[in-house]
Parts: sequence; C-alpha cells; structure tokens
Amino acid sequence: MTAVSDVRHVLVLPDRDAAEAVAEALAERFEVSEEPQLLRDALAGEDDAEDAQWLVVLRDEDGRLDPGELDEFVGAWDGWREEP
Repeated sequence: MTAVSDVRHVLVLPDRDAAEAVAEALAERFEVSEEPQLLRDALAGEDDAEDAQWLVVLRDEDGRLDPGELDEFVGAWDGWREEP
C-alpha cells in the first residue's frame, strides 16, 4: 500500500473576508491541526485588488478530508474546491 505524501486541497473564495472565515471555520468543522495557508490569486491581466480571488490551501497528508464535504462547506461562502 502506498502512503499519501502531500495531498492538498485548494479552496477558492471570492474575497479575503470569506477566505479568513473559511480558514477559521475549517479548524472547528474538520479538526485540522495545521493552519491553512491564505493566498491572493489575481485574475490574469488584472491589477485591481477587487478582481482577486483568495485561495485557502489545506494540507491533508492522511487523506482524511472528504472532497465532497469540502465542496459543500466552502459553497456556504460562495466558493469552491479546485480539482487537482
């Protein structure tokens, strides 16, 4: 059996406030031990901060987080989970 070494989930949110709220709520809902990483993702060709999406990157080395549950969870903030 092969061990899962570096599984990451990328959650895409419409703004920084939503990304921060998701990062905080992840710890409560899914009991993640490592703090998720927040990144600003400017849309191609856009310099305006209003046109940026925010990413919440979450490591899941044990593969215990269900992608469907993450999809539903992030949908509450008008976000989605990127497929690898």
